[in-house]
Amino acid sequence: MAVLGNPRYGGGLGSRMHKGGYASKVDLALDMMLLLFRFGFDIISAIEFDKSGDYLATGDRGGRVVLFERTDARDNASRRELERQDASITRHPEFRYKTEFQSHEPEFDYLKSLEIEEKINKIRWCQTANNSLSLLSTNDKTIKYWKVQEKKVKQVSVMNLNNSRSVGTGSTSSSSTSSSRALLPNGGCSDKSSCLNSDILFPPGGYPSLRLPVVVASQDVNLVARCRRVYAHAHDYHINSISNNSDGETYLSADDLRINLWNLEVNSQSFNIVDVKPPNMEDLTEVITCAEFHPTHCNILAYSSSKGSIRLIDLRQSALCDNHSKIFEEHEAPGSRSFFTEIIASISDIKFSRDGRYILSRDYMTLKLWDLNMDSGPVSTFQVHEHLRPRLCDLYENDSIFDKFECCLSGDGLRVATGSYGNLFRVFGCTPGSTEATTLEASRNPMRRQIVNPTRPTRTLTSLARGVRRGGENQGVDANGNSFDFSTKLLHLAWHPTENSIACAAANSLYMYYA
Repeated sequence: MAVLGNPRYGGGLGSRMHKGGYASKVDLALDMMLLLFRFGFDIISAIEFDKSGDYLATGDRGGRVVLFERTDARDNASRRELERQDASITRHPEFRYKTEFQSHEPEFDYLKSLEIEEKINKIRWCQTANNSLSLLSTNDKTIKYWKVQEKKVKQVSVMNLNNSRSVGTGSTSSSSTSSSRALLPNGGCSDKSSCLNSDILFPPGGYPSLRLPVVVASQDVNLVARCRRVYAHAHDYHINSISNNSDGETYLSADDLRINLWNLEVNSQSFNIVDVKPPNMEDLTEVITCAEFHPTHCNILAYSSSKGSIRLIDLRQSALCDNHSKIFEEHEAPGSRSFFTEIIASISDIKFSRDGRYILSRDYMTLKLWDLNMDSGPVSTFQVHEHLRPRLCDLYENDSIFDKFECCLSGDGLRVATGSYGNLFRVFGCTPGSTEATTLEASRNPMRRQIVNPTRPTRTLTSLARGVRRGGENQGVDANGNSFDFSTKLLHLAWHPTENSIACAAANSLYMYYA
């Protein structure tokens, strides 16, 4: 596994930003930073920035969590250096490898004859304390609370014996004697026979005084990851979501039928707050696909379903929140229903905006932006890959129609992004009247060309570069530049909380785009 800035792995790419080029005089440069994972089984399955944006965490199918640290923070610069810098020049974000640890191992449930893989489904950062990093990671069944902190390396500086000198007389012993006999503290010797025949004199009763070794902390620092708590045996179905509460003390975990509320300090019990399991499983019509806490109100959470609806819940209403306070859903047009309607309507991910005013949802074909104050319908709908609608039958045959794409919002709430096939991801402007739509490819090739998107008008972005792709012919791309390569897909991405930076994972590679 080779990652950025880690000297332990060969072929590291360094901490430089690779220039992607300029689209026009108006556009800013699109810079790309690539973090490359070599091994095939290390397919990235989760990605998350912390609230400050100074740390980035990724999880993979091998059960490992890799942490990256930002190295270009302006806080470290002096006031005079900041005054010398031109205000119009923005600093490129640079992240370097910090550490990694094995979060989950493969397990086997003997009671259910079920193999539990180690793949990391979700990662969520927790509040930091005492200069340590805390995060939650989960696979299908078990959630773990990790603490990563720096610890100084301790060394023993004072010993009782010096093998280079004779024990009794203080004279220098021969090299053969000191090398052949292993001396022990307090005048002992590991080789009893040689010690009895030795001409080395020991004080009667050994040493008159015993000096205890002194342990001294050196200047070297190691990063240590320690599992603080394990939250297990609370879900019968695969965990699809975890979300931290704004109170800093609790978090939720969700599977297909239940949502549980946990206290970070208590791993022995959880409280079931949502249960959609019917008395008869044959009556089951929808399942929970994602759940998320409100970013500022600790009593509000939202969860999405396979029928394309989002339910808003207020924990103050009742202990078991079977009844929602609001529901957001878009009613289908009469006569438009088909065999694939319910499949593509399933919501794979939801995200609150930073101020908590909006909810962004991603179903198979579209992105939708919802206003919490208006449950009649979405305020904006963005077509992600409408060109695939005629090929829904092919997508169903190869199971691609069940792919779960994530979505994200910018910190200022002006743009949204999500992934697609061919390692492409789409960025849309969501301000009223905006027609911005950009298609980017997660690729190391700096030779790119603009994609013409016939489904939505495009214009030059003021903060993100034009949509680009590698040049040359591609059998998985039609005449309009739309991708038909279903084997490569960009499922996971995250937006920096304060800057126009997007980190996205394409298979076993991690890319970062900055504008």
